Amino acid sequence: MLLEFIVLSVIGIVFFIIGWLIWKWEKINLIHNYHYKNVAEADKKAYTALMGKGAITIGIGIILTGIIDFITQTGWGDCIWRLFYRWIGAHDLCRDEI
Repeated sequence: MLLEFIVLSVIGIVFFIIGWLIWKWEKINLIHNYHYKNVAEADKKAYTALMGKGAITIGIGIILTGIIDFITQTGWGDCIWRLFYRWIGAHDLCRDEI
């Protein structure tokens, strides 16, 4: 279980850092060019904010999953992450609002 916690924490931190770079520093090149090639320069800030926040949310969820699974020694971390994901409405982030 310790190995699982370490692996999930490292992966979560990587997602968090990538999300931060995309959001705050507008590093759009960290996203595959297929996803941003049709984004206008005027929409770049909003697009990178949305994509960065999404990556940060994933990173936090991965870290929390590792923590909860490590503490409880069960699969409850995954279940709680799924409920959290639905509760915050992260599934609505992919709508065409930009």
